Order: sequence, then C-alpha cells, then structure tokens
Amino acid sequence: MTAALDIHALPGHLIRRLNQISVAQFHEAMSDLGLDLTPVQYAVLSAAGSKPGIDQATVAGLVAHDRATTGKVIERLAAKGLLLREVSATDRRSKVLTLTGSGQAMLAQARPAVEALQPSILAGLDAQEQSLFVELLNKAANAGNNLSRAPLRAVSE
Repeated sequence: MTAALDIHALPGHLIRRLNQISVAQFHEAMSDLGLDLTPVQYAVLSAAGSKPGIDQATVAGLVAHDRATTGKVIERLAAKGLLLREVSATDRRSKVLTLTGSGQAMLAQARPAVEALQPSILAGLDAQEQSLFVELLNKAANAGNNLSRAPLRAVSE
C-alpha cells in the first residue's frame, strides 16, 4: 500500500485555496461598497475600460477566459447597464465594447478597493516576499500559458 498523497504540499491545491481566499476577500470588499460585481466581471470591465471600442474576443484573451464564458459575462454586464455591446463598423462578425457611464463609475468605485485588498490576499508574507511571490506566479503562469484552455493573449497596439 502506498502512502496517501498530502494535498497540502501540492501547488495546485494551494493555488486553489489561495484563489478561494482571494475571491472571498473580493466579494467582501464589493459587498462593503454595495456593489454586485464578481472578480471576472471586474476583469472584463477593466479590460473594456482600458480601450473603448475593444472587441469582445480581445477582451476574452486579455482576461484569459474562453470566448463563451466571456460572452456570458459581457451579456450580464450589458443587462446591468454597465457595458454597451455593438456590432463593429469594420467587421460585422465582431462585437465592440464600451463602458457606459454607470460602468465607468462602478469601475472607478471598485478599483481602489481591489487595489487595497491585494496585500491581504498574501497575508503572512512581508512586502518583499509578496513581490517575489507575484513575480514567481507570473513566471509560472506565463510558462504554462499555452496549456490553458483560455490562454492569456496580449493586445497588439
């Protein structure tokens, strides 16, 4: 009989746990502000707000979610009046996105809270360790990017 695998020493398990902690803190911060916003919705609003008129497929690549999931998130944000989704003037197959005034206001309200909660996600690490940890997370995520069902794709300017 082989020894049981200690899941608490597995990077995948620990990353999942840290994600649970991160999402819980995000929801608490948004609740404190009276905002109905998920981490994925925040990411989509941020991406759409970074470049008005950005196409939906590019947003999916920027937030590293598959197009179908991103499309559903965009539908919800549009239904909430936070995002306009229109057919592109240059490619009728493409949908372009623009934040509404309400979307801009929500993003402006949420952004400081999201920035403020980042250090608490890595509680237990000092500032130098947090910086190193984020650097290593980026390195590992970039190395495995092509293995993802929804790889991160940078926007070409």
